[in-house]
Amino acid sequence: MIEQIFYYTDPDRAELWWEKPAGAVPGTKYQVSLGGNILGETDKTHFTVEGLESGKEYSAAVTVLPACDETSAANTASQQLANETPTTSAGHLPQTASVTFTTSLPRTRIDVSAAPYHANGDGQTMNTAVLQKAFDDCPAGGAVYLPAGTYLTGALRLHSDMELYLDEGAVLQGTANPTDYLPRIKSRFEGTEMECYQSLLNLGELDHTSGPNCSNVIIHGKGTIKGGGFPLAWATIQSEKELLKEYLAANADYVATCENDNTIPGRVRGRLINMSNCSNIRISGLTLADGASWNLHMVYSDHIITDHCTFSSKGTWNGDGWDPDSSENCTLFACVFHTEDDSVAIKSGKNPEGNEINRPTRHIRIFDCYSSFGHGLCIGSEMSGGVEDVKIWDCDLKNSMVGIQVKGTKKRGGYVRGLHVQDCVVPCLLAVSVGYNDDGIPAPEPPYFEDFTYERVTVTGRSLLEEFTDCKAIELIGFDEAHPVRNVLFKDVKITGGLGVNTELCENVRFED
Repeated sequence: MIEQIFYYTDPDRAELWWEKPAGAVPGTKYQVSLGGNILGETDKTHFTVEGLESGKEYSAAVTVLPACDETSAANTASQQLANETPTTSAGHLPQTASVTFTTSLPRTRIDVSAAPYHANGDGQTMNTAVLQKAFDDCPAGGAVYLPAGTYLTGALRLHSDMELYLDEGAVLQGTANPTDYLPRIKSRFEGTEMECYQSLLNLGELDHTSGPNCSNVIIHGKGTIKGGGFPLAWATIQSEKELLKEYLAANADYVATCENDNTIPGRVRGRLINMSNCSNIRISGLTLADGASWNLHMVYSDHIITDHCTFSSKGTWNGDGWDPDSSENCTLFACVFHTEDDSVAIKSGKNPEGNEINRPTRHIRIFDCYSSFGHGLCIGSEMSGGVEDVKIWDCDLKNSMVGIQVKGTKKRGGYVRGLHVQDCVVPCLLAVSVGYNDDGIPAPEPPYFEDFTYERVTVTGRSLLEEFTDCKAIELIGFDEAHPVRNVLFKDVKITGGLGVNTELCENVRFED
């Protein structure tokens, strides 16, 4: 049974989505109707309803049509054409969930290319001041509109209750000059709060002791938000190395424990879009590319929706796609990833600060996503505040390095629990103790990894980096005898290649069917 239909609306459309119901299998279809009229069927757990009127109330319903044989499917189709209530092959009424929503009203729109702003989309003119003025002038409930063109800019700040819309052919292009992202702001990178350069788009102000201070923002359209990429990242690192020259020299032993000599100076890089203490933010329909580090980073935030986006960051060190960090109720669906690092990295702080702040990441939903390149969907390695209740389904990650990975170091503390993966294709499934990114003061005890379920997952055993190579199909490695990887169920998992299964320091690992 579909427990709840979630939605968001625009003036002329609505996006519906729901969690995969218990008992749904590959081939299960969902019939969507509006006001009793059938709109269509889908085998995905989301559906776009278009051609609606603004400010109008609608009632939608989603009916589960279980997978059935060809004869039953033909009968079901005939019933639908006759506008009858469909039945399953067993003759039972299917399960239906419904929702009522009201489409939003049209917003007052500020065109940045028009007076008094006259933003120039020639890709060469600096537009930071005029774009920021347009954002500042945008009233509550208003929208800033970017027509086709390439708008060169430095850091910009959005406020609550506004919309940013990029039309087809519009590119918001960040510069490669670090000074265009000053002054620095309080941020969090790799689990540690610190002063960082601003991101291209900045929402909210970081404060782990409080709730949201920026809410109800929509960033959407058919255009592209593109950062300064590797040139910006490299220039930022070199500038920071010069500022930290004496510190780095005096702490050579500590530097040697880091991933490389760029690790510490690289932590001040901004992101493409940074959301700190935000609530009810939607990012949809856009191409998001080439942040100086991660692309989308939400910290201490709640109810962040990202859908129908393309993430691209090949060539950027730490070029993660979507990173919920000590955040709750974050949903990602219908997105494509081509990332240099993790496509998704779920985080919650780094020892000991993450243990002390103790704000977990939880209630994360990821579905119908595709990877053409990248590491895959990862939890950690910064997870000291805890991660729980993560559900992933209907994702094609075979063209990635790992597929789905839970990772942490013995120093982290915290926990990852309540992971459920269903109906995905991956190179491998990993829940492991790792040794990298291991600097800092240890937590009082190692992490707990527990209560994972993998159901109907196809594991290829073929990892993609520069080319495909064989890898362990499944690998579980705990931290010590008191902190094993425990309570893991593999059900109807199919391994098609690779180097087999490896388990070390594990407890209650079960393989069914």
